[in-house]
Amino acid sequence: MYDVTIIGGGPAAAGAAVYVARKKLKTLLIAGEFGGQSIVSADVQNWIGTKSLSGFDLAKNLEEHIRNYPEEVEIKAPELATKISKKGSGFLVETDKGGAYDTKTVIITSGARRRKLGIPGEEEFNGKGVAYCSTCDAPLFGGKDVAVVGGGNAGLEAVVDLFPYASKVYLLEYSDGLKGDTVTQERVKNSEKVHIIFNAETKEVKGEKFVTGLAYKDRVSGEEKTLSVGGIFVEIGSVPNSEFVKDLVELNKAGEILIDHKTAATSCEGIWAAGDVTDEMYKQNNISAGDGVKAALSAYSYLNKK
Repeated sequence: MYDVTIIGGGPAAAGAAVYVARKKLKTLLIAGEFGGQSIVSADVQNWIGTKSLSGFDLAKNLEEHIRNYPEEVEIKAPELATKISKKGSGFLVETDKGGAYDTKTVIITSGARRRKLGIPGEEEFNGKGVAYCSTCDAPLFGGKDVAVVGGGNAGLEAVVDLFPYASKVYLLEYSDGLKGDTVTQERVKNSEKVHIIFNAETKEVKGEKFVTGLAYKDRVSGEEKTLSVGGIFVEIGSVPNSEFVKDLVELNKAGEILIDHKTAATSCEGIWAAGDVTDEMYKQNNISAGDGVKAALSAYSYLNKK
């Protein structure tokens, strides 16, 4: 029987794990991988206390910090939680590796995954010109015209990643304005390589053996157009990894776990959540880490009162 089981391996999980370990709670951490979504970032410049580091190095640092408490934190990775159910006064956590773990409390920090367009041709050409990780795949598009779908931070960063490689970058945004950080917006707008298309509704990925184009509709004029491109990067946000707990805690329409933002408590007593899987407004590494700490301290207080 564990005191706390933490689901996830990103900044929220690390924050929670370090704090429950320092409280000497018997802890289990179950993670598919360490690092969270930033593991694909080439250069993270807003992790407080560090001017610049790669997503890979951030992930490595988080894992090393957690593993610094081997007597308090048992790690199951790579392993994914598939179901959490009530069991007596605690919970049973089941995993894709056949694991079944009894625990008094749970902290869910399972993060989110990339959202897809859901249009014809996307799945067919996934890996054949359609990509979801600019850091991983930008070098494959040297000398090509490329489209990036999404005008938030993820889309803007993908455009920047493509600067050294692509001949031209079309940035398609569904609304009439960009949403990312002002500094990155300015860098993108000032590049001669970038052509920004607002009010663009993507309709179809076109191709033969590989991607040859992207069809979209102008939401103002209604006109349908096709861009001739050799690659398409999809950067339209994320989907919370909350399916495994949807029958136990309350979710909003977006699938995010609803929490009390003072304590990180969910609607189910004994379960807390932190990070991108929750309805936290700002999806940022530093906030996730802090919310993980909040969840850990809340769980510790809860256990002390039992």
